[in-house]
Amino acid sequence: MLLTPVVVRTARQEGLSVLPVALATVWLASTARLLLPMSNLTNLLAQNTLDGISPARFAAMMWAPALVAAVVPLLVIGLVFRTDLHMRSGRNPASTTRPDRVGGVGDGPAIGGSGAVSGQPAPDNTFLVASCAVLAILLLLLVSGVPVWVPSTAAAIVLTALVAVRRRQALTMVLVPWPLLLFAAGMFLAMEAVRSLGAPVLLGQLAGQGNGLLDLLRLAATGAAGANLVNNLPAYLLIEPAAATPHRLAALLIGVNAGALVTPWASLATLLWHDRLKRMNVVIRWKGYVLCGVVAAPLTVAAAVLALALESR
Repeated sequence: MLLTPVVVRTARQEGLSVLPVALATVWLASTARLLLPMSNLTNLLAQNTLDGISPARFAAMMWAPALVAAVVPLLVIGLVFRTDLHMRSGRNPASTTRPDRVGGVGDGPAIGGSGAVSGQPAPDNTFLVASCAVLAILLLLLVSGVPVWVPSTAAAIVLTALVAVRRRQALTMVLVPWPLLLFAAGMFLAMEAVRSLGAPVLLGQLAGQGNGLLDLLRLAATGAAGANLVNNLPAYLLIEPAAATPHRLAALLIGVNAGALVTPWASLATLLWHDRLKRMNVVIRWKGYVLCGVVAAPLTVAAAVLALALESR
């Protein structure tokens, strides 16, 4: 949510293809969030399952797969979009109408976009410094062991008040992603229906048992498949009973997060990213997104699980 507008505008100003940097943003939102409990909701649930393990101990368990899961997608992007990354449009960065051609895979654009940079408000250094200060304090409090809802709620209130004072005209109900909220509510209703039909038992059989490399890969693959079929959060909740040890739980986290790169609904981060791009007139073709994810997700999950197995020896 924070970085997508920044990277898109930066790419346009530099005359670069929007797709590689936009894709890196959303993929890293899923794959690089393995390190800390507060990085995403599945990690918080895992922390609770591990009897409230400290952020430091959680990071000690997850640092290797988190690092690998951040590097592999970038390597895939660098390879697939190597031509786009070395091309500049040659247009004037100050132009107010900047149609972008966003390349894809094969002989035609798999993911495309176009748009114009709309008029931007004047720079507000006070607003920028105050917002950065709130975020810096929030990050410190999130790793302090304080219940996550306390600092996050306080930061939300402070930031809302700051926007109301400095940019009152921007504080509208349009900022709330209503369709995504309805989607999330429906997702959990569907999850409960699937649970009542015996899905946890079936997924537990698919996930297997054991802490060997192949066992962890099997569990992570089940998590990745579940995330892309339904969503990473309900997939985690349905498969968690099969992850009875810390390393199996870590493998499940790798699967449902680093593997959630294929379908648009696999992660709410992807839907939020897509919504931000639509507001900036960047068109994403989901067929191209899925094709890229089919390449990146298995490589990322396998490499991260291998890193977990090696680090745990």
